[in-house]
Amino acid sequence: MYLNCHSFHSLRYGTIPLDELIPQAIACGVKAMALTDINTVTGIYDFIKSCEDAGIKPLVGMEFRSEFQLRFIGLAKNASGLAEMNRFLTRHNFDKTALPAFAPDFTDVVVIYPLENTPDILKENEYIGIRPDQLQQLILSGWKKRQDKMVILQPVTFRTKKEYNLHRILSAIDRNILLSKLAPEDCCATSDKMISLDSLLSLYSQYPLIVDNTQKVIDSCNFSYDFTTPKNKKFYTSGRKSDMELLSSLAEQGLSWRYGKKNIQARERMQKELKVIDELEFSGYFLITADIIRFSNSQGFLHIGRGSGANSIVAYCLGITDICPLELDLYFERFLNVNRKSPPDFDIDWSWKERDIILEYIFKRYTYEHVAFCGTNVEFKYRSIFREVGKVFGLPKEELDMLAKNPMKFHQSNNIVKFVQEYGMMLEKYPNQRSMHSCGIIISEEPITNYTPLEMPPKGFPIALFDMHVAEDIGFEKFDILSQRGIGHIDESVKIIERNRGIRINIRDTTISKNEETANKYLAEGKTIGCFYIESPAMRGLLRRLKCDNYKTLVAASSIIRPGVAQSGMMKEYIFRHNHPSKFEYFHPVFEQQLGETYGIMVYQEDVIKIALHYGGLPAADGDILRRAMSGKGRSKSALQKVKDNFFACCAVKGHPVALSEEIYRQIESFAGYSFCKAHSASYAVESYQSLYLKVHFPIDFMVAVINNQGGFYRLEIYVHEARMAGAVIHNPCVNKSVFETTLYGNDVYLGFMHLMSLDSKMAQFIEADRERNGEFKSLEDFINRIPMGIESVKILIFIGAFRFTGKTKNQLLVIASLLLNNFKPENRGLMLLQEPVKEYKLPTLERSVFEDAFDEIELLSFPISCTVFDLLQTKHRGDIKVRDLVNCHKKQVRMLAYLISTKQVPTKRGNMYFGTWIDNEGAYFDTAHFPDSLAVHPFQGGGCYLLLGTVEIDYHFPTITVHKMAKMPFMPDPRYMDTNNQFKTQQLIKEDVSSTDRQPYPQEHEIDLPRHRMKF
Repeated sequence: MYLNCHSFHSLRYGTIPLDELIPQAIACGVKAMALTDINTVTGIYDFIKSCEDAGIKPLVGMEFRSEFQLRFIGLAKNASGLAEMNRFLTRHNFDKTALPAFAPDFTDVVVIYPLENTPDILKENEYIGIRPDQLQQLILSGWKKRQDKMVILQPVTFRTKKEYNLHRILSAIDRNILLSKLAPEDCCATSDKMISLDSLLSLYSQYPLIVDNTQKVIDSCNFSYDFTTPKNKKFYTSGRKSDMELLSSLAEQGLSWRYGKKNIQARERMQKELKVIDELEFSGYFLITADIIRFSNSQGFLHIGRGSGANSIVAYCLGITDICPLELDLYFERFLNVNRKSPPDFDIDWSWKERDIILEYIFKRYTYEHVAFCGTNVEFKYRSIFREVGKVFGLPKEELDMLAKNPMKFHQSNNIVKFVQEYGMMLEKYPNQRSMHSCGIIISEEPITNYTPLEMPPKGFPIALFDMHVAEDIGFEKFDILSQRGIGHIDESVKIIERNRGIRINIRDTTISKNEETANKYLAEGKTIGCFYIESPAMRGLLRRLKCDNYKTLVAASSIIRPGVAQSGMMKEYIFRHNHPSKFEYFHPVFEQQLGETYGIMVYQEDVIKIALHYGGLPAADGDILRRAMSGKGRSKSALQKVKDNFFACCAVKGHPVALSEEIYRQIESFAGYSFCKAHSASYAVESYQSLYLKVHFPIDFMVAVINNQGGFYRLEIYVHEARMAGAVIHNPCVNKSVFETTLYGNDVYLGFMHLMSLDSKMAQFIEADRERNGEFKSLEDFINRIPMGIESVKILIFIGAFRFTGKTKNQLLVIASLLLNNFKPENRGLMLLQEPVKEYKLPTLERSVFEDAFDEIELLSFPISCTVFDLLQTKHRGDIKVRDLVNCHKKQVRMLAYLISTKQVPTKRGNMYFGTWIDNEGAYFDTAHFPDSLAVHPFQGGGCYLLLGTVEIDYHFPTITVHKMAKMPFMPDPRYMDTNNQFKTQQLIKEDVSSTDRQPYPQEHEIDLPRHRMKF
């Protein structure tokens, strides 16, 4: 009898989490109920499953509202009815038009109008919903004659008085008004909650016709959903047979390309995979993906296929991935197997500059009617909770900032703050707004509006109103179309090298970069700044500790750096065993047989599955549940617990000692949520090698590409430093040489206008466009005549040295600019300067030092170009030793002067510590560790140069300095200022890269407790 229930998917309105709505219905004796969230079907599929499990008949529909006003409620009689409502709402979402007061001519939808918005004439499928508190209106009014079209309307929005208050807060947030400004009509009624079915029916005991009508509606709504059949586009060609013929033909061509015609092992593997693909009817999925790749290649785009799809030799032969599964012993079953119930997906990366072109192709090729992004729910987060809730209580901005930025224990103690905290905490994990999944796309056989309404965000690609988990549950295999800057680095490098040096590199041919001799040498030395995935301080330190000089070790390193592996202690143990292979034993033969490549340590998701299967004897389906739990995709704790119980039962049958089995399962659990599949690590390693190859052989060109793709782990300054260390001559922006991005002429690097923080980007692009049309600028006067730029922007260009080609000093140029522009009228541009000869002014000669230019550059770029930061220091001392000496100073105390690159805060059991990355005055990098007791006395004080005193520790070939004392070194007074109060302000603009993590502390070596000897019982 409940035809109008809201969950918290009625955004900023409903207060009941979806998984708590059904238990409430069970407690109230409800036999049938409808989920009608406001303008969405986000929760209906989970709702259907939960109702069926509880023995409740599910009805699905929507409550249609426009500008906060309830228009009508729609209930789907069947699948066609849901599609009708979805298409109706989609049309209004796309057109950005308000919903009409009355429903259109639905065929398979029951429409229920509230009493206050009922048309004079009702269609056959339309009813009037009458609430219990409205029944008295039937006694005397004209409504009495319309009882034959009335049904019970008992909306459900909240459960308790406290939740009603939360509903009011949500309504105020949605309207962006103070709680005190809410009108009664802005909120639901205080009776909008679920009561027992008997109590509800007793309220209508005098109106049996209304009860009968309600039952009639319930009986007429029989929406059901088949969760077992795939919903993706079934075939790429006309049918399954022709799809398989085409896939087999393309795979055969790719086999010859990748392996030649005589590789028996590869052919057998390919034929085995094709058989499974056919059995599971995934040929269309492979062909559609291959079609996207074909288009990408035709445009000259670079892509990276990664994830579990790289386990497939068919994907390798189709060019979807560049990972040979035979080389790394990757088994196809990890990606696709006959026991696997969940659909696989390919993760494919493009440059961030080219991804939208790929998306446009997909949407046009397979039509907007059949393609959409998965949606996602953006939840209320800690900061947004306190800002939003605090705002409706009328708190000022300063107090909102304090609440949002500080833990609750540091909040002020007063009644308003207590209310904000109390109701704010209720909102944790509540959906706040719908958004677009970053990469997941579904391509459906039937129109997507058969399953969901669509929304059209400003980006211009339709969004489904359910997330990737629901998409998977209801039968969609998504296509992950991703972007990353690392591919932009590689792709643009190749183009710059060809343009700048006339050398064409086929970087898609991974044989030229993978395990290349010089690249391996750089890899082992951690000289990887700018390279995808391997440039962070932690990764460079790991590479040096491992002396990583080959592809397979890099694959392992890409996985053990992950938080789950590191936090379990497996990373430290792997480093030990890699460096001391004779100092451990495999503590069970299965580990030697299955994990010999990784010294008996579980490094990849596949390793965990191998142990579960070969040691525990678990069936393959249980192994897949374990894998999904590890990758964070499993949502069922009960299923995981069942697998755990089964694991120990199987171990007991095999006769394994309980203690050994418990230790192995402890290691398995330590991976939860963070480990990579091996193919994923291999894909990352290949891309890392491609970056590294370009850095090694074309370092300047590569660094320009990194700069133009907004860098990576570090700030712009570090990549400019890398280019300079590689032999580049770095130039400030120049109006005759620079464009919006950084440009390269031979070894001369001209920074782009995009890096001038105060210069409007449109103006920067205007300069480039005008120069292409009308030639180089002859003088400052010529520039001012041609470019519609105000005095302040011209000054920025003068201060950065963009007019140095004129031969005039900055001071002289400033005088000229002031004379020309201070009284300049825009309508005279072109007229005055073209018709009147330029006056030659006698300009004073004002001396200007290189240090003044450096301080200009710090203000405009945040770092100096004209000299180094060391040149700006008051002290001439440069430390006692250099980075090159550290490897010979184990356990020695050293004093070094260094420039701070980055800091990372990490938790330890003694409190937060920091790792620092620095360069010495020769430009070489080194790392430091700062423990809590040292930081308490000698904290970091922002970017700049420091004098460090500490002890060198050599950890597996990698030197770090444990810092005992440090002091920030002052710059010389800024010579541009006479006022002593301003002479040290500029130094504060020097930056550092700051990061932190809130993970649990990593274990100490003695806490890892991973057996290094065979366990005896």
